Amino acid sequence: MNLTDYTYLLNKPEAINDRYAETLDNVLSAFPYFQSARVLKLKHLYNQDSFNYNYALKVSAAYTTDRSILFDFITSDSFVSVQKGLYEKKLEELMNMNVVGIEEVIVEYKPVPIDPLEQSILTSIKEAAPSEEQKVEEKLGVGKPLEFSKDEKHSFQEWLQLSRLKPIVRDQAPKKVTPEEEEKKKKLELIDKFIENNPKISPIAKDATVPVIAPIAEDTSYLMTETLARVYLEQKKYSKAIQAYEILILKYPEKSSFFADRISDIRVLQENNN
Repeated sequence: MNLTDYTYLLNKPEAINDRYAETLDNVLSAFPYFQSARVLKLKHLYNQDSFNYNYALKVSAAYTTDRSILFDFITSDSFVSVQKGLYEKKLEELMNMNVVGIEEVIVEYKPVPIDPLEQSILTSIKEAAPSEEQKVEEKLGVGKPLEFSKDEKHSFQEWLQLSRLKPIVRDQAPKKVTPEEEEKKKKLELIDKFIENNPKISPIAKDATVPVIAPIAEDTSYLMTETLARVYLEQKKYSKAIQAYEILILKYPEKSSFFADRISDIRVLQENNN
């Protein structure tokens, strides 16, 4: 890919095709922190409705110095316009399709004997049919690109949460203590001993009444959106996803049956993954 092609794609990201996408992969392999190339690849995955988009979004965020810019980009009209434009174009083509006539075709069914090889192939196809869990995931749209609106920064941050890794503890040789560090240690011990023997805070009397301050429960239900519920689902946090849809039922009672169906489907995934 030369500079002219790359500049063209920056101005017209909707023109990215599979050939350009493969070239972008090579560019990113050589220059992983090339942020504009990452968002171009991200745009291509979104346009293709690819199941790799959600993961690629996390990777792009990891290589982005300012995630607020990335958030503004994926919620901009220019980012989502192509996919919506393609949908509207296909819908218009279907609506404007001319039907010349209707021809009735009658097919006489005659059973054809199946040899053992064909029977084996048909049995394999039947056994490879989607499982109940796969059907539920397809119904819930698991793997579909997540779409964030401009007021869903909280949902975006939740999606970008990375696992907390514990540091690796390695056996190390005893560290040599310098005379300065030994002197500092002695001074700290003297301070600790002074505090222990000369407390400055008087103990509270046994009969004194200690006021109990009740914790203030912060209402965060306003942060709950359908996108955040989907984020929990994609992260396989099924309990949180169920709780999210229960909150959404209270927020949007007119969609309660829809959310209730999703809760039922998520419970199926939860049971199968326990």
